[in-house]
Amino acid sequence: MVKNAIDVVFGGLTYWMLGFGFSFGDYYPNSLVGIGKFFYDYDSVYESTEKSWTYSALLFQISYSTTTSTIVSASMAERIRLKPYIVITSTITMLHSVAAHWVWSEQGFLHKLGVVDAAGCAVAHLVGGVAGLAVTLYLKPRPTRFGPNGSKKMSSPTKALLGTFMIWWSWLGFNTGSTYGVAAGRWRLVAKSATVTFLSSVGGGCAAILISLFSTNKCQIDLLIDGLLASLVSTAACCQCIRPIESVFIGAVGATLALASYPLLEKLKIDDPVGVIPVHIVGSIWGMIAVGIFGREDPHGFKLTSGLNGLIHGGGFYLLGIQILCVICIFIWTFPMTYLTLKVLDHWKSKNHFTGDLRMSRYEEQLGADLVEHCLEGKSVPQYNIEKKMNARTVSIVIKCVARWKRKTKVSREARLKLELEQAIRNRNLANYSTSRPLIISDSQISTYQHGNMASSVPKLNLKTRKYAIATRLVSINKGSCL
Repeated sequence: MVKNAIDVVFGGLTYWMLGFGFSFGDYYPNSLVGIGKFFYDYDSVYESTEKSWTYSALLFQISYSTTTSTIVSASMAERIRLKPYIVITSTITMLHSVAAHWVWSEQGFLHKLGVVDAAGCAVAHLVGGVAGLAVTLYLKPRPTRFGPNGSKKMSSPTKALLGTFMIWWSWLGFNTGSTYGVAAGRWRLVAKSATVTFLSSVGGGCAAILISLFSTNKCQIDLLIDGLLASLVSTAACCQCIRPIESVFIGAVGATLALASYPLLEKLKIDDPVGVIPVHIVGSIWGMIAVGIFGREDPHGFKLTSGLNGLIHGGGFYLLGIQILCVICIFIWTFPMTYLTLKVLDHWKSKNHFTGDLRMSRYEEQLGADLVEHCLEGKSVPQYNIEKKMNARTVSIVIKCVARWKRKTKVSREARLKLELEQAIRNRNLANYSTSRPLIISDSQISTYQHGNMASSVPKLNLKTRKYAIATRLVSINKGSCL
């Protein structure tokens, strides 16, 4: 959760400083990256309508950029340190901004070709998913994730479901807000986007539950959650240009493809803690392809698909090809840049005291980032088993300490016993060693003590027996001296 706050704070600052300019800067128009509007000041715009537009546009676009960063933070959960993550989230924000220029800016080369991405299926989800894939491959799996004793467990299914409900309904805000208004008939698009978004989640949820029941005979919480989210991602690009009946099918297929990718991730030993790859890569690729198959131009003239139609509506393969080209461009741009950023941070750690090591040590991972980074002691901390390999020197020190402790314990026990017996003889008070007690040793063992051969029988007797036997011997000696 702290990393999500970092996404909003540093990601929002980076987007205001550079990201908005990279996405929609128009000082030097070109097809690759926006230039201008850096450190954007809305009050420099004196026309009231344009000023209000820039306020709303910047705030809405910041929500997309921070969402992209939160996707990446989920893929590196329980492994990344906080300080280098600040650099990573700022980098992801700029990667998203350049991709947004390609797709959403009027000068972007993909926009000119006619690509359709209404609510960030490629610009936000695919960028975040590909960056998350690069991060999890670079950081390597957690120690206890794979292997003979490896496991994948949800720490809190209740909280996971609660978060799913929050995302589920906030998704309506993203998809409907992408219409940029309700005036001039756009309210139709708002209502349609909300309906399509909800129905896609219905289809995805049904598919996820059925797959879980048939494959595991249980309704697995993680499969249900990832199926729902993958179906929502699948309609992010096409929520304005498909029919409701098509959205149910698209959502069901998106959930099925996402859950089908789980065995492949397990086989390749890719540690994806919360399902970033199935949801945001598989789901967004299918969502972009779905536009090329089911998309159609709006009958009310809003030019949602730039006059292009999908495959089943007689548009041929052109729109489908543009959508696939967009997916390829996002991969080529995001994966190498993210991996290069991690490589530079990891190489720079010896010269940089701010970021330090990129990944936490194994023992810090077992304790948890809450304790290591924030000094928060959770209830589950005592349940971790922290084992550290010992070298020969450490083993020698441990053995010496144990031997010294045993010697001191033996000497202390014998000194205490001697002191008690001397005090009992001095006071002629042997109440603690009364002969009325039942004997638990044999006569031969007592005679052994009485004739001075104590060492051979000491290991065979407990402490109370030794006290009684020694006291008996001393009393007899004392009586003999009195006679």
